[in-house]
Amino acid sequence: MKIRRSAPVALLATAAASALLLSGCAGTDDAKADTGAGAKVRVIAAFYPMKFVAQQVGGPHVKVTNLTKAGAEPHDLELTPKQVGAVSQADLVVYLKGLQPAVDKAISQNKPKHIAEASRFAPLEEHGTEVHGAEDEHAGHDHADAEHGDPHVWLDPIRLAAIATGVGESLAGADPANAADYRERAAALVTRLKTLDGEFTAGLATCARKDVVTSHAAFGYVAERYHLNQIAVNGVNPESEPSPARRADIQRLARDRGVTTIFFETLAEPKTARTLAEDLHVQTAVLDPLEGIKDEAHDDYFSVMRANLDALRKGLGCS
Repeated sequence: MKIRRSAPVALLATAAASALLLSGCAGTDDAKADTGAGAKVRVIAAFYPMKFVAQQVGGPHVKVTNLTKAGAEPHDLELTPKQVGAVSQADLVVYLKGLQPAVDKAISQNKPKHIAEASRFAPLEEHGTEVHGAEDEHAGHDHADAEHGDPHVWLDPIRLAAIATGVGESLAGADPANAADYRERAAALVTRLKTLDGEFTAGLATCARKDVVTSHAAFGYVAERYHLNQIAVNGVNPESEPSPARRADIQRLARDRGVTTIFFETLAEPKTARTLAEDLHVQTAVLDPLEGIKDEAHDDYFSVMRANLDALRKGLGCS
């Protein structure tokens, strides 16, 4: 009778042990799913355009962290120890060499697993700004020296398309399991960027004026691509102050060429551009260099670029 009474107990004990074992195995599988196949690729982006491309190409497979806060000027970024640590632990860092010295230094010292350096995919060029006067000879090169060139390459949709393709290949190298998806998403972004280029080409084809007076020499690639002429109040550094001689020279050029609009940007102090516009009795408008977007919930690269196109068409009298 003891044996008959103990058999169910033994069976229950065995069942409980089996259930516990199965439960343990299930928990192990879930943990692998959380830290293995389900884990996102850790991407660090140096500033907004790099973040935008990484997000568009990476899609659901990536977690992108922007080193530059929304709406902040990226040129003089200083990294916190936590950010430097994030660079060292990243699966991929997307950046532009020469624009942000602190980022260059963090990459050099910490050597992340993979990097996508934008100028490798879309080489930078030197862009002058039409000025006359000895002290203005190098006015456009304070943040774009002979080694690095004009950094604002993302404002040319075709060059950004090349960067998108390069980031797709970099992600494929960092995460081979999803390589096909990265390449497909990069190709889709390239198609959208080529469409945007077509809009700019058509929209700026017939304009009464070609001279774009800007507060900051950020639009050299736009001028080159769409056959415009950039006249910048400041150099590549938006915070620099023009000399009185430079102001006078720009005023003369603007009057001689019938300029009707002085363009200023969103992240830099607009005082100089507005003062120039008042002196010339012309209007002002915004051209956004897309170095940082204040409200990414409402704007992205495409919406801001199309707003730039609208501003250019109005300011240049395009039909």
